[in-house]
Amino acid sequence: MDEFHAVTLTVNGQVRRCSVAARTSAADFIRHDLGLTGTHIGCEHGVCGACTVVVDGEVVRSCLMFAVQLEGCVVETIEGATQSGRIRGLQNAFVECNALQCGFCTPGMLLTAAEFTAKTPTPTRQQIRDALSGNLCRCTGYEAIVNAVELDLQRKP
Repeated sequence: MDEFHAVTLTVNGQVRRCSVAARTSAADFIRHDLGLTGTHIGCEHGVCGACTVVVDGEVVRSCLMFAVQLEGCVVETIEGATQSGRIRGLQNAFVECNALQCGFCTPGMLLTAAEFTAKTPTPTRQQIRDALSGNLCRCTGYEAIVNAVELDLQRKP
């Protein structure tokens, strides 16, 4: 029988109070309990980056965390970043550069790129590649993704 814990966190600007099983991953909690399905579940081993979310300002693999570890945290998912408009320019650049194909990796790529460029406003192409290297994409070959990140950075004041 699972032990349940009360968890209070802020998700996309909204305080949420939930009861979660001790063994529930943060990825499963976000997708199934909170209904935020932009957080994808791929490898469940922290390798692919599909489950990327931002926790207290840091990019994390939500499949590697338990939901109870989110107690008191501020979490941003792709839905929150989209609704706030924070990644609008990056999203537009992804479309313009054809940096998405199947779309499975795209939410994690966008969140990772947005957090990286916020902290590194003038990166080299190699730095962009390195920053995105934890997000696997089987469709694009990354060239278009790096181009999109560069285009977004060029457009920022």
